Amino acid sequence: MKIARIVFDGKCYNGLVTELGFQPYEGSFYDGSAKVNGNLIPLDEIRYLPPCEPKTILAVGKNYKDHAAEMGGAFPANPILFIKPTSAIIAHKEHIVIPKGCGRIDYEGELAFVVKKTAKHVKKEEAASYILGYTCMFDITAREVQSADGQWTRAKSFDTFAPFGPVIETNLNVMSSSVTTRKNGNVVQQASFTLMTWPPAALLEFITSCMTLYPGDVVTTGTPAGIGPITQGDTLELDIPGIGILMNKVI
Repeated sequence: MKIARIVFDGKCYNGLVTELGFQPYEGSFYDGSAKVNGNLIPLDEIRYLPPCEPKTILAVGKNYKDHAAEMGGAFPANPILFIKPTSAIIAHKEHIVIPKGCGRIDYEGELAFVVKKTAKHVKKEEAASYILGYTCMFDITAREVQSADGQWTRAKSFDTFAPFGPVIETNLNVMSSSVTTRKNGNVVQQASFTLMTWPPAALLEFITSCMTLYPGDVVTTGTPAGIGPITQGDTLELDIPGIGILMNKVI
């Protein structure tokens, strides 16, 4: 299933994206109470919202060895975690805004997963039951700010620096899929998810050993090699087979 939140005719809807259109639902996909409510809406008449409303966005650094190598420094013994603020969220087809005076701004294309139910001390063997599904996310980063600060919070937290969507795919076979990032139509990142050092189940176990995650929270799993700068006028596309394409222009 492809879960989405959309706007149509001035109203917000939750539901599923299908080949025939958008099917509105009532109830919750998190607790299994969702049921059909209304008629199909043509996909060319909808505007996507972020597919969930997280309390927390947890992000992972250096989960791919090739990206860790291009960034320099030792490869970490454990996942590197940081938090992006929910104020940075934008949806599919919304604009990434380059902040003034911050120097180089980079794209990082990533797979993210959405938490289905309250998660604390989750073992990786049971992680699948805690994951609602998967989505696309750009971890936009002010690279010179990151270097100057010596830690990552400010560099990752500017408004519009957390585009994600357009849908949450509940049936993705992660280890059979891959990520491709395109800038202005040119492939700049491409990697199989088998290259992740810590796949989603391992990340959920590690994260929930120290903090509680709640339904709708988002964990973005890190980026492969190929990061690079963006400038005003660029168009980014993040393509994950089985989920779809997240597209954002840069202004």
